[in-house]
Amino acid sequence: MISLAALHRRQAPIDRSNDRLVALGAIGIAITFLVGSLLATLLPTQVRLGIWLPLHLALAGAATTAIAGIMPFFSAAFAAAPPSDVRLRWAAVVAVALGAASVAAGVVAAQVSLSVPGGVVFVIGIALTGIATIRPMGGALGPSRGLVTQGYVVALCEVAVGATVATLYLAGWSPVVGDWAAAKPAHAWLNLVGFVSLVIATTLLHFFPTVVGARISVRPSARITVVGLATGPPLVALGSLLQSDVIARVGAVSVLAGAAALAVNARRTWQTRSHWTTDPGWHRFAMGGLVSAIAWFEVGMLIAAGRVLAFGAAPASWSIDTIAGPFIAGWIGLAVVASATHLVPAIGPGDSSAHARQRQILGRVAILRLTAWNIGTASLSLGLLAHMPTAAGVGITLIAVGLGATAVLLGSAVVVGLHGRQPATGPKPGPPC
Repeated sequence: MISLAALHRRQAPIDRSNDRLVALGAIGIAITFLVGSLLATLLPTQVRLGIWLPLHLALAGAATTAIAGIMPFFSAAFAAAPPSDVRLRWAAVVAVALGAASVAAGVVAAQVSLSVPGGVVFVIGIALTGIATIRPMGGALGPSRGLVTQGYVVALCEVAVGATVATLYLAGWSPVVGDWAAAKPAHAWLNLVGFVSLVIATTLLHFFPTVVGARISVRPSARITVVGLATGPPLVALGSLLQSDVIARVGAVSVLAGAAALAVNARRTWQTRSHWTTDPGWHRFAMGGLVSAIAWFEVGMLIAAGRVLAFGAAPASWSIDTIAGPFIAGWIGLAVVASATHLVPAIGPGDSSAHARQRQILGRVAILRLTAWNIGTASLSLGLLAHMPTAAGVGITLIAVGLGATAVLLGSAVVVGLHGRQPATGPKPGPPC
């Protein structure tokens, strides 16, 4: 027989307050990195090393820090299990953010003593994120969303390899330095597509239905999304390293299949969405931001995979200038801010009235912010692709307007939540004997 004490323990609610705090902290750091990425574009070309510094701050800084904070939060929620220890969660977020910042500072200042340790700390942060993500699975009471968790694990493995390759290059390891023309595309594909894009796409399989108000369903397109985006980047990377056009092109086809499947999944989810009657601006920005992000991902993936299909494993198959606009500003930037817009009132501090106020704040000038960001992304993409500095500058300005306004609104919403926190209460009493 089960004792009353055991029954009470099983019925006790899971405390996710600290887990939510880590997730929100990671989102705040990610937004800071995005702002830093935009500001970096104002630096002289020789200081920011072309597009490298803005790209690094957006990818290794903003996207990866957000992932380090959100991925373990979702995995615990899927499993209906207690989250990982808050100290482990913070250690993962801080290590990723500190590592990314140290690499950026070290590379710009040409200080190997800063960039190489930063790369090591970044990889450690990835490992800690993996532990924090997987650990709740042992106490899973729910379905655990196996497909999503599997995508997360593969993505973490790919970024660990990609980041290690870059760290070895910074350390001057001759096998990597001597063949950097082949290793650089491998590093980029593993990090940009195999990690960041796979994590965002996999997360959207459950998060997008939540935002638009549709039922979460595991469709065949969901499996194709994860399999295609998980297997394609390593094949492109391997093809680049081995100089095998066949392997690289097979990987490109796999990635295109995964990207197309994500679009199909999003379309079918959209067709079953709810029609919200409250907080229209908040819903518009969160929903519109995610839809726009997916659209830009399709554009960026067509360009990136199309170059591999055209040039094979040759170094010419990779060009960051051609995809920086769609991938960084469109796909990653919009996915981060749209997700933050939805999550702050959903999991942030504050009572129900504070959350209602947050939704009102985050819905302000929603269409204007989205329009500025999307037009800016298009202008930036055209400017980089056609070598038109004026168009690129206009794009950066419009994106800065959208990001700046959204960052201010997010900060205001967090302040409202902190001022509207309910007093802590003890656990509810157990059943009477």
